[in-house]
Amino acid sequence: MKEAVDLLTKRLNGRAPRLALVLGSGLGGLVDEVTDAVRIPYSELPGFPQSGVTGHAGTLVAGDLAGRPVIVLAGRAHYYEHGDPAAMRPALEVLAGIGITSLILTNAAGSLKAEMPPGSVMLIEDHINFSGASPLIGEGTDRRFVGMSEAYDVDLRTALEKAAEKAGMTLHKGVYMWFAGPNFETPAEIRMARTMGADAVGMSTVPEVILARFLGLRVAACSVITNLAAGMAAGELSHEETKDMAPVGGEKLARMLRRFFTEGLADV
Repeated sequence: MKEAVDLLTKRLNGRAPRLALVLGSGLGGLVDEVTDAVRIPYSELPGFPQSGVTGHAGTLVAGDLAGRPVIVLAGRAHYYEHGDPAAMRPALEVLAGIGITSLILTNAAGSLKAEMPPGSVMLIEDHINFSGASPLIGEGTDRRFVGMSEAYDVDLRTALEKAAEKAGMTLHKGVYMWFAGPNFETPAEIRMARTMGADAVGMSTVPEVILARFLGLRVAACSVITNLAAGMAAGELSHEETKDMAPVGGEKLARMLRRFFTEGLADV
């Protein structure tokens, strides 16, 4: 980690961002709005994971977004790629090591609510770790017993709600359920998820939330809805649909994040 922290600190050339974004499938377009940008492929950062999923660039971008310093991780590694829920731990440890204090995660997800159709954005209020895996398995200290009662920071969530209101967009709120993937869920699993209180389902984010809380970072997360979940619409689900629909909600998410930065809400 020290090697990666030293390398990144040198490349930042005096920048001192306190907030980082992780962009999910099909949401990488936001990095094009980062100005005065330094782009570093994950392959050049020791310990950073390599993603083999189309729609995940695997690049760290540091610069200014709407006039505020930020680091953007364009792409992530997934549990279903490596069988390792801690695949993103080195990257998040490096972010914490250079002084990042707040993390906003994004993902593409399936909706369990007809009133939250594809193209919507959902602010995650809580999650259900249905996979049962934890990125802290094997951690040898008592730090592994991380409290998750307030995993998603209230102040960050409030700031994002205000940003959505100022951007004139509807921001749904709900519970995200993490399935291991990479296969999509069955209609029976979706009925179960709805009964258990989930509003959206996906294959990422939850391990990063656990790791971020372990590292002492404040966390917020948003899902871009790319499809109605299995059994709710005709036809089979596909990753192509995810990639095609992510930019639709991604444009709304980008509009909200611009407001989040320009209105000073990122300073909470």
